[in-house]
Amino acid sequence: MRSLVGVLHLPPLPGSPRSSEPVAAIARAVARDARALAAAGFDLAVVENFGDVPFFKGHVPPVSIAGITACALAVRDACPDLALGINVLRNDGLAAVAIAVVVGAASVRINVLSGARVTDQGVVEGQAADVLRLRRELGRPDLQIWADVAVKHSAPLAARDLADETRDLVQRSLADAVLVTGSGTGEAVDPDHLRRVRAAAGGVPLYVASGATEAALPVLAGLCDGVIVGSALRADGRAGGPVDPERARRFAAAYRAACARA
Repeated sequence: MRSLVGVLHLPPLPGSPRSSEPVAAIARAVARDARALAAAGFDLAVVENFGDVPFFKGHVPPVSIAGITACALAVRDACPDLALGINVLRNDGLAAVAIAVVVGAASVRINVLSGARVTDQGVVEGQAADVLRLRRELGRPDLQIWADVAVKHSAPLAARDLADETRDLVQRSLADAVLVTGSGTGEAVDPDHLRRVRAAAGGVPLYVASGATEAALPVLAGLCDGVIVGSALRADGRAGGPVDPERARRFAAAYRAACARA
């Protein structure tokens, strides 16, 4: 089944260096953005603490977890029929799972589930063993773990074949879906990377997770099982701002049309 996923970029939350708004105001804004996605026909919305730069490479502080949870609950209340995902940047998979269990989310996104990557936060290491055990302990075996392969804004410690990394994600780290990105936020995905990852993923769903545009959808729709889009839904085409309802509607219509032709 094909899925269209929109990203809800939270502005800086309390405790982060650029924080300026109370959580109540942020929650109202993210609920409005979620309603725009639901009205456009999106299948799932991912809540992520995009504005909390610079990110911690591992565990985030309790105030961040509290803020993300409050915003996710606001989305759930505003759009009870819209499936929900959680991404705690840069790589706090344990917090993401805990929040997801509390708010009834369907999935979590983890940037580095397997292996290690050099990032602007330093060396970020995979945490599959802890994440999968916490999911089991909290009684949510249905909670899907979406994991990036060769995630954006990072580089490998040593050269590895993309297919080998993908197989490790699926077979050894038990990812429920594999996400492919470009080199940075809003950067296009290499179609050849998609083909190589699909061949290695063994039938696990594959998502394009950066740089999707309306113009690119006819090609992307034939190479993946879903698209995760953030930047293209903003009025200025840049990540971080509010969702533009008209852009969301046009993107969803273009995606469905591309899928019908694929």
